[in-house]
Amino acid sequence: MRIALLLMAFLHVHDASLAQSLVYRVKVESVINPSSAEYVEKAIESAVDARATCLVVEMDTPGGLMKSMNAIVKDILSSEIPVVVYVSPSGSHCASAGVFIMMAAHVAAMAPGTNIGAAHPVTIGQGGNDSTSQVMMEKVTNDAVSYIRSLAEKNGRNADWVEDAVRKSVSITETEALQKHVIDVVAPSLDSLLVRIDGRKVETIVGHRTLQTAGAVVKDIERSWRYELLDILTDPNVAYILMMLGIYGLFFELYNPGSVLPGVIGGICLILAFYSFHTLPINYAGLALIIFGVILLLLEIKVTSYGVLSIGGILSLLLGSVMLVDSPDQLVSLSWGVIVPMVLFTAAFFLFIVGMGLRAQTQRVYTGKEGMVGETGTVVESIGDGRVVRVTVHGEIWKAVSDSPLTVSDHVRIVRVDNLSLKVERV
Repeated sequence: MRIALLLMAFLHVHDASLAQSLVYRVKVESVINPSSAEYVEKAIESAVDARATCLVVEMDTPGGLMKSMNAIVKDILSSEIPVVVYVSPSGSHCASAGVFIMMAAHVAAMAPGTNIGAAHPVTIGQGGNDSTSQVMMEKVTNDAVSYIRSLAEKNGRNADWVEDAVRKSVSITETEALQKHVIDVVAPSLDSLLVRIDGRKVETIVGHRTLQTAGAVVKDIERSWRYELLDILTDPNVAYILMMLGIYGLFFELYNPGSVLPGVIGGICLILAFYSFHTLPINYAGLALIIFGVILLLLEIKVTSYGVLSIGGILSLLLGSVMLVDSPDQLVSLSWGVIVPMVLFTAAFFLFIVGMGLRAQTQRVYTGKEGMVGETGTVVESIGDGRVVRVTVHGEIWKAVSDSPLTVSDHVRIVRVDNLSLKVERV
């Protein structure tokens, strides 16, 4: 009996040690966006479910969206297991939103040859005069400073330096970061990091936890194709192109009912574009200018304005495209290399392609019964009182009727086609 109890106790301890020897790892090597936030959230959930001893987030980021950064910080602070943020490999950097995430981590680590800093916020959607913009900038900066100081103080890190990182955009190397108590560990590799943080005690939402990472089994959580797709869709240039393709498809379907394919593709592109806009700082005045520009180009096709509507449409498209993504941050902005070709292509599309289609619909029909109306022919035979005749049109002989008598050699014009009989009048 005692042997059985000892065996069960041994198995229990053995299972616990196995659970503690498991470390999950994810890599964030891009802009902080909704895709990154969801990826980290799912990774924390998976690590908690697997009872891993910790989750290591290997980070190399220039920053990103504040909304997504806030989501990642909240997930880290509410995690039941320790989260280690590790700036790696050498040559990586942790800037802007990445600094906030680093300060929220239970353990902050960097590899040699890396740097951290430049966390000054960039404002989105500033308008009005300079004094208004300055006041708004000051409010945003003060809010960011108080936020990052609270994160640093919670984990015993240098709150004064992180304030300078926000206010003055300072940046330091991993050696300076360790000396200034901005980070906890400098390690050249993940294996050495796990050895150096082994036995460290950290505080999580469920209480104190002791890291048991020496010799741990590392399990990578790979990014699925879904996250890769979301990363692509959150690119403002991709969102802009999808929106324009959606507009082309829907207008082509409206002017050619029954085509089906352009409408389906246009609808899909617009839905994907709206998803992207949901994740980006969109200026709806810019979106309205783009739609207005398209309307002006359409009007140019039907209204004689001597180029005024065309110029107005192109200017509206250009201004709307520049204003569409309302952020001075180069990470979240439209490229001129995308804007200019797209505006020129859109102008050409509506002025020439759609215009030619509409003009073709208003042209005279040249085939079938409708194509014969207006054609001329010659009377080759007069029957009875001359109101029933036979005429030759394009080398073909037709039976024809007329309201007035006709004679051979008279020239006639076709007024109407009734089955196989023509209604004609003398020219």
